[in-house]
Amino acid sequence: QVPVSLRGGKMAASMGRLLWAVEKPLGRGVSANRQVCQGLEALLSPLKLCASATIITVRTKKRHYVPPRKQDSSVDQEKAAQAAGLVIRQQYMERSINISCTAGIFDPYIPPEGDARMSSLTKAGFKQRAEQIKQSAASQLAVRKVKQQDQEFNTKDFASKAQDIYIEAHNCLVNFDKVMFHKLVTERCYPDMVRGNRYKTIRWKFLQSLEPPKLVHVRCPDMVSKGNLYGQVTIRFHTQQTLAIYDRFGRLMFGNEDLPKDVLEYVVFERHLTNPYGLWRMHGKIVPAWAPPKDPILKTIMIPGPKVESWEEVEVRNIEIPKPESIQWNK
Repeated sequence: QVPVSLRGGKMAASMGRLLWAVEKPLGRGVSANRQVCQGLEALLSPLKLCASATIITVRTKKRHYVPPRKQDSSVDQEKAAQAAGLVIRQQYMERSINISCTAGIFDPYIPPEGDARMSSLTKAGFKQRAEQIKQSAASQLAVRKVKQQDQEFNTKDFASKAQDIYIEAHNCLVNFDKVMFHKLVTERCYPDMVRGNRYKTIRWKFLQSLEPPKLVHVRCPDMVSKGNLYGQVTIRFHTQQTLAIYDRFGRLMFGNEDLPKDVLEYVVFERHLTNPYGLWRMHGKIVPAWAPPKDPILKTIMIPGPKVESWEEVEVRNIEIPKPESIQWNK
């Protein structure tokens, strides 16, 4: 905003010269010339046109609207870089894989409901028996492929060897022997077994086998290429174990060391058959849909005490914390 009064000096001087130039050529009287000059002054003087306004808003700078720049596509950016003589390094969306083991379980074994205790005379039992015969036929073909790559593989002796691997792997988990643990479990099984065990103490013990381990399923898939074979064997374990998990404060979270439990498991073992130095290792576990849900874990929480000021004393009380009862758990 610029006040007009600041510009009145030059404007008044030019207006006086204009009136004097108009009055001189007119051949009329002084009064007539004065009226004409007053009329011209009223037309040409902005002060009299805007007599009531002392301040006029003046736009000092014209601002143009600049629309936001349109985002160029990747193709336009590459063309602009090529025109400027720049080379853009191509980015590949790659995912690392481990060829020493597979990423999952191929054609997983489906445990029959009730662990094959249905009678074959019933409709459900006959259907269950037919499915077992179909799976055993595919397992026989896979056993032939495994024996071609591993000459020492035997279906009768492998179940007991798998049980030794199972026991030793869990002992390494309790003692957390990482070097030996990687030799007994695959890279897929390792994070599943150690996840959530930080700052916790695990007490596990194998007591006995209620039934001898049994080989129930064999598959021999290939990955990446046709000749890159992997052997996957599913073993049924029915054992008696004890398990207790303590938190970082030494409080019992899960299980009981003095209470043995019967555990039924279907564990998958895998080996990279093409690799001459490959070993049979634990690869995963199959949990049937009819398995009972796991019991919740007892978590340790802090009970807030009374608020005490710095000059007050706290009355110490001996409070007996009841010991939690033993709970049923499923591994």
